[in-house]
Amino acid sequence: MADKLKVALAIALVAAGVVGFYLLSEQALVLRVVSVLVGVAAAAAVASQSESGRRFVGFARESVTETKKVVWPSRKETVQTTGMVFAFVVVMAIFLWLTDKSLEWVMYDLILGWK
Repeated sequence: MADKLKVALAIALVAAGVVGFYLLSEQALVLRVVSVLVGVAAAAAVASQSESGRRFVGFARESVTETKKVVWPSRKETVQTTGMVFAFVVVMAIFLWLTDKSLEWVMYDLILGWK
């Protein structure tokens, strides 16, 4: 039950930050944004004390660890792959344009006789 109350309090803190954003509509934008950020930070602090929050933090840490294990493509590989994608898009655009114009010719000129 305590975990549910902590999560509910965290949601209330985020809501309070958003309400503060709108209540401070006459103030500078920086102060309004700080209001939201304080609400989110307080909510994160409270939520991280619950069991589900601790599990989420553990999951986030494991995700960062797994991301570091990924072999990212080099600049050369990225440029080559992007070039292939652009080339494929151009070829498909030409193919679809030719198909469209062919069907237009068949429908309007041959079948319907419109010119």
